[in-house]
Amino acid sequence: MWEYISEHPSMTQTVGRALAPLLQPGDVVSLSGHLGAGKTLLVKAVAAGLGIDPGEVTSPTFSFIHEYASSPPLYHFDVYRLQSPDQLEDLGYEEYFYGNGITLVEWGDVVASYLPPEHLAIELVKLDEHRRELVFSGSEDVCRRLIRPLKEALDH
Repeated sequence: MWEYISEHPSMTQTVGRALAPLLQPGDVVSLSGHLGAGKTLLVKAVAAGLGIDPGEVTSPTFSFIHEYASSPPLYHFDVYRLQSPDQLEDLGYEEYFYGNGITLVEWGDVVASYLPPEHLAIELVKLDEHRRELVFSGSEDVCRRLIRPLKEALDH
């Protein structure tokens, strides 16, 4: 586990852009936190780091999933409006979670039982109007492959 304090939204964007090149096909990232904590901002920054225009990235509130063309493709879930976690089955989540793209899931804690064991979890905690605490966690492999390199990149 690693905790990072973002003093400003631009720092949160830096985190997302630094995370993007570390992500590989098949990676799933769960984003959790209260409304307004910065989940979609972080998704936009990851997208930018993958070469996607962040202006095209919106929270898929009404469709649950947005797909963005990149290499690998980016899949953006927002499960806030799901009535129950098992509704993911109707969305064909397996093709995304276990496919060849990178999947970011806003409100991932709501569907935690469906997430692959090897996912990266990022909790965004709103400290005040601009400051956020980002708490990164995952398996030992996720820590070695994603969290440690991200920490090193941001410490420099």
